[in-house]
Formats: sequence, C-alpha cells, structure tokens
Amino acid sequence: MKQKKIVITGGPGTGKSTIIEHLIEMEFTCMPEISRNITKEAQLSGIDQLFLKDPLLFSKLLLEGRILQYKTAASQATDKVFFDRGIPDIHGYMDYLGAKYPEIYTQKSNEFRYSHVFMMPPWKEIYKTDNERYETYEQSLSIYNYLIDGYTKMNYHIIRVPEGSITDRVNFILNSL
Repeated sequence: MKQKKIVITGGPGTGKSTIIEHLIEMEFTCMPEISRNITKEAQLSGIDQLFLKDPLLFSKLLLEGRILQYKTAASQATDKVFFDRGIPDIHGYMDYLGAKYPEIYTQKSNEFRYSHVFMMPPWKEIYKTDNERYETYEQSLSIYNYLIDGYTKMNYHIIRVPEGSITDRVNFILNSL
C-alpha cells in the first residue's frame, strides 16, 4: 500500500498546528511545522525575524528541513503521514514577499509530491499573533491566496477545510481521504 502524504496548510493562524496536535493525540504520524524552530533559533542569535531579514536563508533552511521530514515520513511503517505545511509553501511565501528564488524550490516541490493538500482558510475569530507569528490578519489573507496559487501551479487538487470545531475539522480531513 502506498503511503499517503497529507499536507495541512494555509495562512498563518488558521488552526493548522492545532489540527496536527489533535491528529498526534489520535496517534497518527505527523510532521510538525519547523519554521517556528528556525525563527526561535535565529532570535537566540539576535535576528528578530529571519524570514524578513534574509528570506533566502530562511527558505533554504525550510527546504532542507521539509525534505528531511518527507524522507523521514517515507521510512515510517504507516499508511498516512500528516505534514504541518509542505514544500510548496516555501515558494508561496517567497512569492508573497516578491522575492526571487532559485528554480530548486519548484524542482524539489515536483520531486517530493504529496497525495493530499488540505487548505485552512483564514478565520478571523481564531487568529492571534505571537513571538514567531508577526503577520496581521490581512497579511494572512494575502499569504493564503499566494499558497493557493503556489499549490495550484504545482498541479495539486486543494481541499478547503471549513470552519468548525477541531473535531469537526479533523473529521472532515479524515473523511476526505
């Protein structure tokens, strides 16, 4: 049986990590978001927002980490692995910034394909900022559109997850597989 690699993505503050945490509680194999760790490490070295200061370095670190997650997932003896963001998120964010980036990002997005992409639309009632999430709600809306565009350009079928309780959203995802 071929392993399903399932991306949960969307703009900042849409509930992705909460969904992943719930799936972990249900004992599904999940790959957590790594951008927060990269941001925290940069902050420890005195760089407040590495993504804004050096988007190419930040994106390079993300690409390396997400490829490692993909390879780690492939070695797991499970039929489903959920990812908190996928490789195409990287160029979606770079497009949002208007940054030029090497073709390697889209090449790697084509090389490491996911079976399902679930998009979490912006939801104002649950949106919050914190030390690693600096974007406003309006910026989250814009990023969401760039992510839709990025995954669409990579020929993915995007499944939009409706608003609702965590249980309802997780059930929607599981029932859509």
